[in-house]
Formats: sequence, C-alpha cells, structure tokens
Amino acid sequence: MSKIRITKQFTFETGHALYGYDGKCKNVHGHSYKLSVTVIGTPITDNSNVKFGMVIDFGDLKKIVKHEIVDVFDHATVFNKNTPHVELAKELETRGHNVLLVDYQPTSEMMVIDFAKKIQQHLPEHIQLHALKLQETESSFAEWYAADNN
Repeated sequence: MSKIRITKQFTFETGHALYGYDGKCKNVHGHSYKLSVTVIGTPITDNSNVKFGMVIDFGDLKKIVKHEIVDVFDHATVFNKNTPHVELAKELETRGHNVLLVDYQPTSEMMVIDFAKKIQQHLPEHIQLHALKLQETESSFAEWYAADNN
C-alpha cells in the first residue's frame, strides 16, 4: 500500500519577547501563527473499520494538535523562563494574563521543535510526524522535517 501524507492547518494568536535580542523583537509583541502539521502513513485497508481508507481521521489529528499546542499557546504570552523576563511574566500573571514559561528562546525555530516533540508523543504507532511548518508572518516561517532529525 502507498504511503500518503496528509496535512491539517491550525491558527492561533501568541505573544512573545526575545530576551537579549538586538532588534525590535526584544519587545513584547504578538503573531497570528499558522501551523501546518503533516503526518505520513498508509490508509487503513480493513473495510470493516470505520476509518477505512484514511491514514488518520483529520478529527483525531485535530484533537491532538488542539490539546497539545493550540489550546495551550492561543492568546498566551511566551517567555524563556531562564531570563529576567520571568519577572515580567510573574507581573502579568498577577494581573490575570495567560503566560507560558518555556525552557527555550521562544523563536519560531525553537517553538516548532517543541511542537514536534509534543505532537509525536500522541500519534498512533502506525502514523509518523513528517513535517511541521510554523508561519510567524506572511513571509517568515520555520519548518521541521522528520527526515532531518533522525
């Protein structure tokens, strides 16, 4: 049976700041992120299976990505917890803001690595994560490919 890649796209709004950066992105700002998640597998051949003909039900993939990524990062502000930004994060939290403290600089590159790890942990055994594309602006994005990370 042929291997097939399927992709589901997601959008979410997230703020961040890059501590120590030498440009405008050192300031707190936000993006309308677009995340494309591509998995690879073979379509189910058992015609008694309700998922017959599917690699994975798009709804099942959506549940994983929404739970692990979208619901967590949407309308949150992300800071590297190993920087003085932690003080700002604490102040925002006391004022009722949704703040995420992560172990990395919250660039698109590092976020897409984090997302790959989180998604991979929840995919069925017969499905592999093939690629992620995290688009930060209309013209800027980071991509993660399984083939590059073996």
